[in-house]
Amino acid sequence: MKDEAMLDAKPDQPTAKCPVHMDEPGTGRLAHADADHPAVPQAKIGVLIANLGTPDNYDYWSMRRYLNEFLSDKRVVDYPAWLWQPLLQLVILTKRPFTSGANYKSIWNTDKDESPLLTITKDQTARLAETVAEKFGDGVMVDFCMRYGNPSTTSKVDEMVKAGCEKILFFPLYPHYAGATSATACDQFFRALMTQKWQPAARTVAPYFEHPSYIKALAASVRRAYDAMEEKPEVLVASYHGMPKRYLMEGDPYHCQCQKTTRLLREELGWEEAKIQTTFQSVFGPEGWLRPYTVDHVADLAKQGVKRLAVIAPAFSADCIETLEEINEEICESFEEAGGEHFTYIPCLNDDALHIAALTEVIEENLAGWS
Repeated sequence: MKDEAMLDAKPDQPTAKCPVHMDEPGTGRLAHADADHPAVPQAKIGVLIANLGTPDNYDYWSMRRYLNEFLSDKRVVDYPAWLWQPLLQLVILTKRPFTSGANYKSIWNTDKDESPLLTITKDQTARLAETVAEKFGDGVMVDFCMRYGNPSTTSKVDEMVKAGCEKILFFPLYPHYAGATSATACDQFFRALMTQKWQPAARTVAPYFEHPSYIKALAASVRRAYDAMEEKPEVLVASYHGMPKRYLMEGDPYHCQCQKTTRLLREELGWEEAKIQTTFQSVFGPEGWLRPYTVDHVADLAKQGVKRLAVIAPAFSADCIETLEEINEEICESFEEAGGEHFTYIPCLNDDALHIAALTEVIEENLAGWS
C-alpha cells in the first residue's frame, strides 16, 4: 500500500523516500521528493575530450602563468623540486615567456583572439557533438577541456556534473600514450572527480595509435596533399613530439607506439620502407631525447641530396605551436638552409571529416554498455 501511495503522490507532496532518477525528464524535480529536495537534472552521459593547453594570450604574464603550470608538472619534468623549481622560477620563467610569446604571436588567431589549438579544439568539439548526437541523441553531452590553461579540466567536470552527467568518458586527444601527455591529463581528471560531492562513474579512453580509422584518416591526408603537388616529395618524415630517452628505458610505451603508427601508415599507403622515416622534435633540457631529432634529420636529408620533403605530425590531433611554428618555420628553415628546395607540411587531421568519424568511432566503442 505504501508503494501505491507513493506512485499516486504529486511531485510537490513530501514522501518518505525518492528515486535516484527523475520520473519527469527536464523538470529538475524528483517525482516523489520532499518539497525542499534540491533540484536534480536529467541523467546524462558526458564525453570530455582533453588537449594539452594554451596560454590565454601571448603577453609576458599570460605566457609565464601557462609555462609555470606546464613546466611545474612532475609528469613533464620529473627532476626533484629542490633542483628544478629555483631554476624554473629564477631563470627559465624570466626569459622563456618572451621567446615563447613571440612564437605564439606569429601563429595567433587574431580574428578570434585565441591560439590556433583553442580554435581547432572548439571546432572538433562542435563536430563531435553533432556526430555523437546523431548516434545517441541528447542524452550524451560533449565538451572539451585543457590540461593547462583554460578551460580547465576541473571547471568542465564541474559543469558536466551540474548538467546531470552521472557517467563521464574522458578522452585525451593523444593518439599515443605518454606519461607527459595522456597520463597527466588523466591525473587531472581524477583530481577533478575528487572535488565532487556526487562523483560520476568514469572511464578513460585508451590510446588509439593503431586504430584502423585513425590510420586511414592519416593516409587520406597524405594522399590529398600529394595529389595537389606536381612534383611529389622524395621522403615523408613522420615527426613525433620527443621525450627523454630515459622515459623509454623506464617503461613508457610512447616510442614503440609512434614507430607502429609510421609502419601502419606506410602499409596503408602501400609505400616502400625508405619513403617514410620516423623522427622526434621539441627537444628540451640537457639530457638525451629520442632520436633522430627532426630538425637535424631534415638537414641531413638535404645534404644527402633530397630536394623535396614532406613532414606530417601524427602524434598531434590538432595543429598547435609545435606544428605551425616549429615544423612550418624552424624545421623548414633547417631543411632549406642545408640545400633542400621544396618543403611541405601536411596539416594535422584537425576537424577533417575522416578524423571526426574516427574519433566518433572510438567514442562509440568506449561507450559500450553505457549508451
